[in-house]
Amino acid sequence: MVSVLLTVLIVDDDPAFLTLATRILEEMGVAEIMTTTSAASATVEAQAKRPQAVLVDVGLPDRDGVDLAEELAALPWSPRVVLTSADKDAVSAALYPEDERALPFVPKEELANGALHSLLMGASAAHPVRVLVGEDDVLLRAGIVRLLAEAGFEVVAQAGDADDFLRKAVVYQPDVAVVDIQMPPGHGDDGLRAALELRERRPETGVLVLSQYYEDQYAVDLIGESAEGVGYLLKERVGDVEAFTDAVARVAAGGSALDPEVVGRMLGRRRRGGPLDSMSPRERDVLAQLAEGKSNQGIAETLVVTTAAVEKHVTNIFSKLGLDTSPTGHRRVLAALAYLRESRR
Repeated sequence: MVSVLLTVLIVDDDPAFLTLATRILEEMGVAEIMTTTSAASATVEAQAKRPQAVLVDVGLPDRDGVDLAEELAALPWSPRVVLTSADKDAVSAALYPEDERALPFVPKEELANGALHSLLMGASAAHPVRVLVGEDDVLLRAGIVRLLAEAGFEVVAQAGDADDFLRKAVVYQPDVAVVDIQMPPGHGDDGLRAALELRERRPETGVLVLSQYYEDQYAVDLIGESAEGVGYLLKERVGDVEAFTDAVARVAAGGSALDPEVVGRMLGRRRRGGPLDSMSPRERDVLAQLAEGKSNQGIAETLVVTTAAVEKHVTNIFSKLGLDTSPTGHRRVLAALAYLRESRR
């Protein structure tokens, strides 16, 4: 499975291919998937979201796809750009003759094979996620830093109080900031308030807050109007190294990560008569996994069902929540938001 650190942008004017490519990337474990149908909007999306990888159709209607791909590959953070086409001959050896700088090309019918997987793995390895850690407990902070470093993250700075955390977040501009809710100087919710200010000042920085105690209001306050690039975990979850590092990676890539215990308690308090009440027990199980921020493949593994079954449940969930059915990863974020808000009524 591809590392969940990846954010991928797909540029193609074929809706059917966008749907197919999105499903394939979700099954690979890609954390955040964006789609657009034109070269003009692709440039805007890339500048705003800074994807680590981009799939570009050779035959775009408003611009030559190869030309766009070369422009995207030259962006400051050097995203991995892969050309695609339904025609294997569209990108011939004559176009890129034995040039090691050539952009890689994957035919659309071969999108699910190992070539794309390897290319995306390479993109992930080339751009380690930059992390800021805010925690006043020196031993715990050292432990978190070590776990992250061993998992391949780059810890760019550490802070022991909320004021220093916010200052370093602005100076170092990490991909994601991990911060304890209760921090000096006030030892109250200083860390949470610093996280909220960081989300306002630098929305491109993911924020994952850690809490000693369960409090769903913290999660709701943190999410606000958008669950993109935000996470809320109980501190005990740090001990589950895989779950913790997965959450950090997912939030860094623009996804969401909510603690399973928080989600479970909200599910138990859901209001009767709302849209959640119209869902089957299995659909609510799937929605709970969505709220935690998991991909379709991750949900399938957790619930021990097929990916196809998960896709069917997700489609039904979107319909019952009245969400757009266009092939975009933001539907999952909207579903999580609807779930949390409905559960608190």
